Amino acid sequence: MYISVPRRGAAAVLACTALVVVSGCGASGSGGAEPASSDKIAGVTVTRDVALHEALPERIKKAGTVRVATDVPYPPFAMFVTEGKSELTGLDYDLGQALGAKLGVRFAFTPTKFDGIVPALQAGKFDAAMSALTDNKERQKVVDFVDYSRSGSGILVAEGNPAKISTLDDLCGRKVGVQAATNQYKLLEGHQAECRAAGRKAADIQTFPKDSDAQLALRSGKVTAEVVTKPAAGWSAKTADGGKAFDLAEDPKAPAGYRASPNGIAVSRQLPQLTDAIRRALQALIDDGTLTKICDKYGVASIAVKEATKNAAVD
Repeated sequence: MYISVPRRGAAAVLACTALVVVSGCGASGSGGAEPASSDKIAGVTVTRDVALHEALPERIKKAGTVRVATDVPYPPFAMFVTEGKSELTGLDYDLGQALGAKLGVRFAFTPTKFDGIVPALQAGKFDAAMSALTDNKERQKVVDFVDYSRSGSGILVAEGNPAKISTLDDLCGRKVGVQAATNQYKLLEGHQAECRAAGRKAADIQTFPKDSDAQLALRSGKVTAEVVTKPAAGWSAKTADGGKAFDLAEDPKAPAGYRASPNGIAVSRQLPQLTDAIRRALQALIDDGTLTKICDKYGVASIAVKEATKNAAVD
């Protein structure tokens, strides 16, 4: 059964310093050198847990690799270290390397178009996906989630916020950029009725295949704002052109973003042992502070959860 896979939206290819980590680079594949007994990720040494390694499915242990799909670029979750090269960095990527180090296997990431991620998991092309995926009931019909963060949607605007945007209501009647097939698109569509009820024009929603395309439209003035996940919006506002390209519109009534919800690592429902092993490994990284330090490296320490839950969606 195929289902649509909405999620989030935002961003550009940003150069970051690469970490020397378990999987080496963004290319997928099995085999390779035996993972080290410990690795340093985001300044934290992560040590292999023998019991958690033994809890993995036999196929994963034999391959020594968890095949992971991710949509790139999507700062701060997944980015290319250098434009035109395959090496990856980012919050999701670093967390994958920390989980791999804890489990004693490689988390091998492969860039995948966002709306193809869940179908690829269903088809068995990947074991898991780490791409700031919102955990929701619809997706739970075909994948399981291990939840590691909680965040909502935010509004990215041009530097200085010339249109004085602060809330979703301020987007009524304006051109707004958003990535297609995302939760942010659903948010905007759902808000159109409120615009009309207030006697205002509906927003002119401009959809784009990738977050980076939507951000380019904002840079060029083709749209007034872009609706994206708040972590991605905050990262872009902080780093793009040295922090001089964009601003983050702040709505005091939605400090964590609109419709804040859990984000999770999606795992094929054919691999329940992998889901459980990842959940236990994530809890270990929460308990020793590694998850918070990884999130903090990308300026979003507040999104880290306190407990590794499975399928925690409330919608």
